[in-house]
Amino acid sequence: MPQTDNDRAIALAGVLQAAGLVRDIARRGQANPEDVGACLESLLKIDAASSSDVYGGLQRLRSGLRLLEQQLGNPRDMELTRYAVALLGLERKLARRADLLKAIGAGLEEAMQNLAHFPLNHSNTVARFADLYLKNISTLSPRIMVNGDPVHLNNSENANRIRALLLAGIRAATLWRQSGGGRLTLLLRRNPLLRETRMLLARLD
Repeated sequence: MPQTDNDRAIALAGVLQAAGLVRDIARRGQANPEDVGACLESLLKIDAASSSDVYGGLQRLRSGLRLLEQQLGNPRDMELTRYAVALLGLERKLARRADLLKAIGAGLEEAMQNLAHFPLNHSNTVARFADLYLKNISTLSPRIMVNGDPVHLNNSENANRIRALLLAGIRAATLWRQSGGGRLTLLLRRNPLLRETRMLLARLD
């Protein structure tokens, strides 16, 4: 994976798009279906040619890029920051667990084979992704605590969508690490990342 600010900005946009969708479902019980689809699709794009190809094209990350522009500027949304930091941290721990990576890979392969029967947005597929998160990522600490309306959080389909999107956030965090992103990158390269994010958004206008 190329290690450029372009790739790092796309990866962070993926993290924030997933985090923003988690927040939307937790608060309102609904989220933009196209944005959700882009995140879920990224889980099955293992050998993509570029960071943007992971999401089926840059235009499908517009929401994440907008959130990234806001987060790199001021004021920042602390709830999104908390989710993003947690996802990046959990991915670093996951990268050291070959057993969990193997289990997730096998589960994603099964999901891919079942797409002919259950499309990506089908509740069965989403539940598969959610189960992978629950059985593997949730064994790592600290667990991500999602805040929202209990009416929405206690709905099983919403809970599955949230877990599936958190798994997609972990996927984006993997892209961030593979593109050279680390703990100090946001501090040392905040302004270059902000410029790159604005350039990417300008290409979409």
